[in-house]
Amino acid sequence: MVLSKTASESDASVNSTFASRYVRTSLPRFKMAESSIPKEAAFQIINDELMLDGNPRLNLASFVTTWMEPECDKLIMAAVNKNYVDMDEYPVTTELQNRCVNMIAHLFNAPLGEDETAVGVGTVGSSEAIMLAGLAFKRKWQNKMKAQGKPYDKPNIVTGANVQVCWEKFARYFEVELKEVKLREGYYVMDPTKAVEMVDENTICVAAILGSTLNGEFEDVKLLNDLLVEKNKETGWETPIHVDAASGGFIAPFLYPELVWDFRLPLVKSINVSGHKYGLVYAGIGWAIWRSKEDLPEELIFHINYLGADQPTFTLNFSKGSSQIIAQYYQLIRLGFEGYKNIMENCQENATVLKEGLEKTGRFNIVSKEHGVPLVAFSLKDNSRHNEFELSDMLRRFGWIVPAYTMPADAQHITVLRVVIREDFSRTLAERLVSDIDKTLHELDTLPARINFKNEMAKEAGKVKKTDVEVMEEVTAAWKKFVIERKKTSGVC
Repeated sequence: MVLSKTASESDASVNSTFASRYVRTSLPRFKMAESSIPKEAAFQIINDELMLDGNPRLNLASFVTTWMEPECDKLIMAAVNKNYVDMDEYPVTTELQNRCVNMIAHLFNAPLGEDETAVGVGTVGSSEAIMLAGLAFKRKWQNKMKAQGKPYDKPNIVTGANVQVCWEKFARYFEVELKEVKLREGYYVMDPTKAVEMVDENTICVAAILGSTLNGEFEDVKLLNDLLVEKNKETGWETPIHVDAASGGFIAPFLYPELVWDFRLPLVKSINVSGHKYGLVYAGIGWAIWRSKEDLPEELIFHINYLGADQPTFTLNFSKGSSQIIAQYYQLIRLGFEGYKNIMENCQENATVLKEGLEKTGRFNIVSKEHGVPLVAFSLKDNSRHNEFELSDMLRRFGWIVPAYTMPADAQHITVLRVVIREDFSRTLAERLVSDIDKTLHELDTLPARINFKNEMAKEAGKVKKTDVEVMEEVTAAWKKFVIERKKTSGVC
């Protein structure tokens, strides 16, 4: 006689996740489930869904670090349960942050005495650092205007139209007018002369970008400083400069030590840099550094004592993980100046390999500059049949994530593709990317241009008037249908 047993739905003896009932039901999306599920099933199901994300190492859109040494990974996991704000409970972590601030300040040539400590703070990224720097400029300007008996309700800040969106956030959130210097074809950074012309008595600072996200180019901070010095002399104003070195702050000191952009310039009062970009740390760490204590108003600093001791704090958020601060310190002492220099030189050389490979195709205009962040921004010489967005979309079949975007005002008609060269992007990958781009171009050449589809749709529509959205949807559907049919007949090798 054979005995058998039917497992109940709650039977925990079924150890395989894929033999359980948990893979036959959808995970909660909007409302918490009533009952629990085993930890193994929760892990497996979420992990499987995450496989649909892109590969971070092949995400060439991002400046953010995607690889660190295993030893640093261990330090990160060991500190993942430490809340940095508990400074009295975690004094060593606080000390490590202070060491990072001082190392970065010296890297940026802050005018510090032998025993003088730097003024700065770790943040969750450059966005928070920019908010803090902007608030310091606004408060200093307001205090000055109040002392002079002048209106202080209409502050403004001058930037280029190429600034990152966090500057727009700062302006909107903290009620500061954003005055943007427009771009033009062939010149995709802020023009210092035009920027200084836009400065008035209500300008709290001029923001210069060391490493534009659009094409990696460094803005001319020295020229901006010199022009602003002259204007300040003529007007009696004291308009300062902030340098947004989110991308370039950990590049310029190692690749371009002769470039004067930092605290060597007298009007540069604060600098932000992203530790999680070329500072070589995983996402979640930025730094705001001030020239001196006088440039950070004391009234913006809060002193708290309910965590065990008096703790000065100047952040937008309160709680923050300690892991990235520890990781930053690891990189600074592990690599030193020599290590960072070698990595940045490798990135620059691999960017050159990619640039030369793209030029050999004869199909692209290179938009990025030789001096700047190691990236390659490029556009098609002829996009009348197929455009940069199509090329970006088709490259995803190989796993590559290469962004396509249009330039800001007044260069909106220029579309660009951009590849950011990070530490973990080797020469082999650069050569492979060129090969895959070349394959994609040849395949696009065999496809009908979208404009032809649009013309055909217009003929078929006849007297029936359709919206631009309807026409574009039909064009896209027809183009996709053609690609699918072609795949059916081309075979696989």
